[in-house]
Amino acid sequence: MKDSPETLPGLAAAPRRARAAAGYAIERDLRAALGPVRIAGIDEVGRGAWAGPVVVCAAVTDLSDPPDLPGRGGKRVRLTDSKLLTEAHRDAFAGVLPGWLAGHAIGAASPAEIDDLGMTAALRLAARRALAELPEPPDVVLLDGSHDFLGSPWRVRCEVKADQRSVTVAAASVLAKVHRDRLMAGLAAEHPGYGFADSAGYPSPVHQAALAEHGPTPHHRLSWSYLDDLPRWRHLKKHRDPNAGEGQLSLL
Repeated sequence: MKDSPETLPGLAAAPRRARAAAGYAIERDLRAALGPVRIAGIDEVGRGAWAGPVVVCAAVTDLSDPPDLPGRGGKRVRLTDSKLLTEAHRDAFAGVLPGWLAGHAIGAASPAEIDDLGMTAALRLAARRALAELPEPPDVVLLDGSHDFLGSPWRVRCEVKADQRSVTVAAASVLAKVHRDRLMAGLAAEHPGYGFADSAGYPSPVHQAALAEHGPTPHHRLSWSYLDDLPRWRHLKKHRDPNAGEGQLSLL
């Protein structure tokens, strides 16, 4: 992506480079262009789930070396995208990252808010909640992906695969994932049979079978298309009225 006349220097995406673990190239590029700015990395989890909230973590580092973990054969496990780490390593990182980070916070949007607002607006809401809880507001927000769902008044830089390339975003990725997985595991005892502890609310054979038999729980997103395939429960689906503006829902 090239700088446009409306883009602040340093906020255009840099060329991607393959990395074995997350580093600080993006953060240093931003600081070289904008000065000693405070950068918050943001990542989300739960976007494609059928149940549970969408969760966003905002993380801030001081650009010091991140913690790593002991691995097999004397090798060290370095911080990267949560999806590339084992569950045990994610949990271990989640135990040490809060004490190392300069600041972090979690924000979420509930299934009802996702139904009411749509996913993009729900992500924006969750991210703004996370940013509002940081000890100090950041000067720049670094988002994983190519789409700026946050918008003004924040200065935003979008980077594809930032969760693998940026320490700041990788830390947010791990903390968001662990937080949401634990939350969904807690719901498993409340709603046994849906497989929330294993699937975290995403589609799975166990989850699909429970939905067909028992229908959605209060933690399910009722505007999602999975209800179209459940004749017994299709009447519960919420439909957004295209003529009433974003956020207007009805039971049709």
